[in-house]
Amino acid sequence: MNRENMALVIIDVQKAFVDNKWGERNNPQAEDNISKLLTLWREKGWKVIHIQHMSDNPSSSFYPKNEGFAIKELVAPVDEEIVITKKVNSSFIGTNLERVLQENGITTVVIAGLTTPHCVSTTTRMSGNLGFDTYLISDATAAFGLEDQNGTYYGAETLHAISLATLHEEFATILTTEQLVTKVQ
Repeated sequence: MNRENMALVIIDVQKAFVDNKWGERNNPQAEDNISKLLTLWREKGWKVIHIQHMSDNPSSSFYPKNEGFAIKELVAPVDEEIVITKKVNSSFIGTNLERVLQENGITTVVIAGLTTPHCVSTTTRMSGNLGFDTYLISDATAAFGLEDQNGTYYGAETLHAISLATLHEEFATILTTEQLVTKVQ
């Protein structure tokens, strides 16, 4: 892990996910852990990139004029930190994320954010496929429970764990916040 060529990519930590409509969620400490990572990155002067999901649908929580579009204060961008908006699950599709990483000489991408089986997973897969040394921080992301096409419900913790398992050693190295902090200190 090259500390000089490392970026923290924080995905979709937006107020929209506070809504009860999402149902059961695991890891209520995800935002606190993201904040710890963000504090470390800022102290070290490393590159931070915020990803913000944006919908074109005015009734969506992620519509720019709705409160849910805002990034949660705990991890809100400051100063020169880059904010990239996206309209699909992947932070790379329809955005300049790959170019920003390349132009800044970034070879290592550390990913945190919401939600594990959706935008976090999709971005992690693409990061690995694009050749970045990718780390996903398991306790700095979270999932919501979901029902499948047959009506079977899968709890948030199960979805979170399975999502991490499908990414581990295939697309990314999975670490906890503490493991990553120890690795980069």
